Amino acid sequence: MAASVPGTTSPTLRGVWLIGTLVLTLAAFAVMIVAAPAVGAEPDRGLTWLLFIGSSTHVASTGWFFSRPQVRGYARARPGRYLVAPALLVVSTALLAGVVAPQRFAWLLLGFFAWQFFHFQKQNVGLAVLAGVSESAGRVSPAERWALIAAGLAGIVGLLAHPELLQLDVRPAGRVAFPIAASMLAAAVVTGVVLLARRPRAERPPAYVAIYLTGLLFFVPVFVFRSPYAAVGGITVAHGLQYLLLVGLVAAGDADRQRRAISLAVLLVVAVVGGIALDAASHQHDADGFVRVVFGAYLGLVMAHFVVDAGLWRLRDQFPRQMMRARVPYLMGVPGVMDLPSGPGGNGQNGHPGSPTD
Repeated sequence: MAASVPGTTSPTLRGVWLIGTLVLTLAAFAVMIVAAPAVGAEPDRGLTWLLFIGSSTHVASTGWFFSRPQVRGYARARPGRYLVAPALLVVSTALLAGVVAPQRFAWLLLGFFAWQFFHFQKQNVGLAVLAGVSESAGRVSPAERWALIAAGLAGIVGLLAHPELLQLDVRPAGRVAFPIAASMLAAAVVTGVVLLARRPRAERPPAYVAIYLTGLLFFVPVFVFRSPYAAVGGITVAHGLQYLLLVGLVAAGDADRQRRAISLAVLLVVAVVGGIALDAASHQHDADGFVRVVFGAYLGLVMAHFVVDAGLWRLRDQFPRQMMRARVPYLMGVPGVMDLPSGPGGNGQNGHPGSPTD
């Protein structure tokens, strides 16, 4: 592991992460909601670039971890998660996309999106955990976690009930679930707020409360807007920007200035070049024949990102915990008393900061 960056135990970088996460999240929602095109219209170039940064580049940035020899060794010792599962996902989705008719394949995409947005909400759980640890707010209680998860599940049900928000041309029979999901979300938000209010004052600092409430309200746009870009675009971009900020701080965790610069340069190249490739593949969903295999492989790579993140950010495991302590100690609290939950990327079974989650 790299040595801790001098001075990182000060509140400066912790503040960069906390304030940056909140600002990026709120800005992503605001921009996507205000600038969303009318239903059926295409986004302008600015929104397209924002979606590219928040979606494709954030997925590609996971590749930075494998520039670290320690991570490669950790992955080789666990080939099931880090080698076999990603390969199977890419191959299987590529084959399915090549042989299943596009209209039928759209139904399979419902499962993909359900996993993706669950990954998003697991990242929000991880962000709350990091905020609690770094701000000495205490553990995120099991009830608080379940309130966040319930809010995410409500958003997922709402999206599956109205797949036009995902720009999928399918007509599920369960559209009646949409108002039920809205009620579920409202109940989860009320529960989460009550749980926050019951915390001792010393255990609900403003930064923790803000991060937690952001996660609770993350899926509200699904139930408010008809435009896919307003309803879902902000969720996607916010998730990606949260992730990029945290991965950037981890990449900048080398004590040596030259190594830090190289690490950040590698992250930039991997995120941009990989993001361009993923973005190009994502636009092949309407292609015919063999070219659709490329789109299927893209889906497999995104799901591989879910699986890899779920392991690399699982802070109850020793290696991810040590990596975070070495590179971003200002987010890890006092050694020996840290909460050991799923990380921003998810738990041991499902994927994104995130988490980092998506």
